[in-house]
Amino acid sequence: MKSAKTDATITMPRSHPKKNSGLLRQMGKRLDLYLMLLLPVTWYLVFHYAPLYGLQIAFKNFNPAKGILGSSWEGFGHFQRFFDSYYFWRLLWNTLSINLFSLLIAFPIPILLALIINEIRNKTFSKWLQNITYIPHFISVVVIVGILNVFLSPHTGPVNLLIEAFGGTPIRFLEEAGWFKTIFISSNIWQNMGWQSIIYIAALSGVNPHLYEAAKMDGASRLRRIWHISLPGIAPVVIILLILDIGHFMNIGFEKILLMQNNLNLESSDVISTFVYTTGILKGEYSYTAAIGLFNSIINLLLLLLVNRIARKTSETSLW
Repeated sequence: MKSAKTDATITMPRSHPKKNSGLLRQMGKRLDLYLMLLLPVTWYLVFHYAPLYGLQIAFKNFNPAKGILGSSWEGFGHFQRFFDSYYFWRLLWNTLSINLFSLLIAFPIPILLALIINEIRNKTFSKWLQNITYIPHFISVVVIVGILNVFLSPHTGPVNLLIEAFGGTPIRFLEEAGWFKTIFISSNIWQNMGWQSIIYIAALSGVNPHLYEAAKMDGASRLRRIWHISLPGIAPVVIILLILDIGHFMNIGFEKILLMQNNLNLESSDVISTFVYTTGILKGEYSYTAAIGLFNSIINLLLLLLVNRIARKTSETSLW
């Protein structure tokens, strides 16, 4: 017995150097690929992980003169102040509703566009359609909002001129809170649907063409081929992109909303991102807005974990 124990204690440590040397050997064979990873990993470390050190100001009364370590602790006071504020529910509802409607309406449209482009047999028209839908993605957000202002102007905008031509009354689209979310979401769809469809088109190109031929021989219509072959073929990609989208569910981005925002539509356009910008950057309440940003990120993380868990249980595709 004693000799068996001695053998076990001798043989176990010897296995680690073998594994390490095997790993190093494998890394040496793929050194070029690991070197290509060096830049993105450095970028993530510098711009995504290193700033996590500053999260502690959410629990402090940050004073730039004293620095992060010298500032006094506040605990959860900033979170409590945000939850008790009169604008909390408005900010939360606007942020959630814009993202929820975007997810329900904007997410399926690139999939439909990719399916349509995949079904078009005329390659010239297919490429023309792709280019037309890709172009808006490269237009600056400032220009997009300028186009909206021109087209939706209550006096000279083509949309209101058309409404007047049919006997209607001009609508102040950008000055009415009720229209804000519709215009914001629809303009986002127009700008991004072509670009977002690229990955679905790439996934569709990987579907085995023999499956379509076999379905044709069996008399399956085009809609049935899409439903039974195309959609299952891109389902893993759809699930992964859905999980990633929900992972930043609370992040709308403040640039476009801020450009479209005015005092008349503030009831619908005031979201957490714009509030953090105006209160944190313009008014200098760094600790307060850091607490709001942390609250935002925690919701994103919880949603990501939840959706990934559901995806793992209901399908074979998940992030981990």
